[in-house]
Amino acid sequence: MIKVFLLALALAVSLVGPAGAGPLEDGLAAYQKGDYATALKFWQPLADQGTAVAQYGLGVMYEAGQGVPKDHVQAAFWHRKAADQGHADAQYTLGFMYEGGQGVPKSAAQALFWYRKAADQGYAKGQHALGNIYYRGESVPQDYIQAHMWMNLAVSRYTDSDFGFRASAVERRDEIAAKMTPGQIAEAQRLASAWKPK
Repeated sequence: MIKVFLLALALAVSLVGPAGAGPLEDGLAAYQKGDYATALKFWQPLADQGTAVAQYGLGVMYEAGQGVPKDHVQAAFWHRKAADQGHADAQYTLGFMYEGGQGVPKSAAQALFWYRKAADQGYAKGQHALGNIYYRGESVPQDYIQAHMWMNLAVSRYTDSDFGFRASAVERRDEIAAKMTPGQIAEAQRLASAWKPK
């Protein structure tokens, strides 16, 4: 989770560009050095002002107890703030927290809701999680076509640095395919090809 956070934050910071260098980037530099107190000093005001990336960063820090006491309730609070603004990493993380009941009441329906929000943006881990939900039939009727489609999308969107997640999605997609007819597999592949991020 922390590695994913660092990559997501680095990407967000790179999109701001050199002209936008400031507290967000300074907080990232401190976080990467393990200076969590300084990262908190930079990110807390930004999070309070509504900066989704900083809110997500605080959520990760509370989740791991980095520079703050480990507190899943506070982690969920900050992840929700970022997720409500469309931050895909935070949406996925909030889904994960609802699935396990960490800092929030355990809820398969809420997990589904947040995973779908991340998946609809093209976020591979959200698509992977959504595929698993359709495969298991949690809060939705079991649907191998939807499960295969979402796993296919996840496989195609994982980057080289996500090789472990990608391998897991490939394995699950193949497991699902073994339970499907050739026509169902073709339909799942057609749906995956036609899918567009929202």
